[in-house]
Amino acid sequence: MKIKLTICLLAFLNFYEAQESITYQKPSAEILTLADYERPPSVLMNSKKDWILFTYRPTYKTLEDLSQQEMKLGGLRINPVTNISSTATYSNNLKVRKLNDKTEVQVKNLPSNPKITYTSFSPDEKKLAFTNTTNKGVELWIVDLETATAKKITSDNLNANLGSPYVWNKDSQNLLIKTLPQNRATLIDSSKDLPTGPIVSTADGKVSQNRTYQDLLKNPQDEKNFEILTASEIYNVDLNGSLKKIKDQDLYSGLSFSPDGNYLMATTIKKPFSYIVPLNRFPMTTTVYDMNGNVVKVVNEIPLNEIMPKGFSSVRNRKKRYGMEKRFARNVGVCRSSRWRRSIEDSRLQR
Repeated sequence: MKIKLTICLLAFLNFYEAQESITYQKPSAEILTLADYERPPSVLMNSKKDWILFTYRPTYKTLEDLSQQEMKLGGLRINPVTNISSTATYSNNLKVRKLNDKTEVQVKNLPSNPKITYTSFSPDEKKLAFTNTTNKGVELWIVDLETATAKKITSDNLNANLGSPYVWNKDSQNLLIKTLPQNRATLIDSSKDLPTGPIVSTADGKVSQNRTYQDLLKNPQDEKNFEILTASEIYNVDLNGSLKKIKDQDLYSGLSFSPDGNYLMATTIKKPFSYIVPLNRFPMTTTVYDMNGNVVKVVNEIPLNEIMPKGFSSVRNRKKRYGMEKRFARNVGVCRSSRWRRSIEDSRLQR
C-alpha cells in the first residue's frame, strides 16, 4: 500500500512540475555575444553633401513588436491602434555629423523609447523631420541640425496608414500633415457584426489576367474599415506646432507641392473598391489646390483597373500618376515660370 501511495505522489509531483510557468531564457554568454550584436548605422546625406545622418536600429524586433494588432485591408497591413504599417521598421537613435567633422553628434531630446521612421531633410537642408510611434499613435518631430536638438511639434494623432504622414513646404518653415479625422468612426468588429447579405461578384466576360494578391478586401465590413483607417484631414503645421486646417476629410494617398510652393497636388482614393486587386488599382482623382485649399484644376481621374495584362511592362490604358516636377508642371500649368502660372489663371477664367 505504501509503495502504491509513493508512486501516486511522485506522479502528482511530476505533473505539477510540468505545469510550472517558465519565462524565456537567455543562452550562454558565448552565444549571446555572437547573436546580440549592434547593427552598424544606416547613413543618409543631404543633397548639398554637407550633413550626414546616422540612424541606428535594434538588431531584432521585440516580442511587443511581433505581437501587435494587425488588420489586412486592400493590400495594406495596418496597426489599427497606432495607425501606421504593422511592417514598419523603426530606428531607436539618431546622430548627425558635418561632412568635414570627424565625430558624430548625438541628437538631444529624442523621445523616450523612440520608434523613428519617415526621416527627411527640409528643403533648405537645415532641419530634419521624423515620425515617432508611441503606444497610441504617430507624432511628428523636428531636428535642428546645427544644435542637434529634437523637438516634438504635433501630438500622436497622425495617420501613416498610407505612408509618410507629412510633406515639407518649400519655405522649410511649414509642413503639411495628415491627421486622424476628429469625428472618426469606430472600426467594425467582423466577429460581432453579422453580414446583412451575401457577397455577389459579377463577370462581364472579359479576360482578366490578374495575379493572386494578398490582404485584399473581402466584404462590406472590410470596405468600411478601409475607409475609416485611410481617411485623413490635412493641416498645415509650423515649426512651433501651430495648426491651420487646409482640407477636410478624404482618402488622401499622395500630397506634393509645386516647385514654387504656391500650389498643392493631392491624390485621393475613390469608390468603387475592389475585392480582386489592391488599393493602387482603385479609382483615384488628382487635384491641384491653392494654399487656401481652393480647387484650381482636376488634372487626372483614374478609373478602377481590374483588367490588365500580366508582365512587368504592362500599364494602365489611361494617364499615369503625376508628380510635382517640371514635366508635370509643363502639362498642368504649375511651376516656376510666369507662363505656367498664367495657364492656371486662364483655367480659372474658363471655368
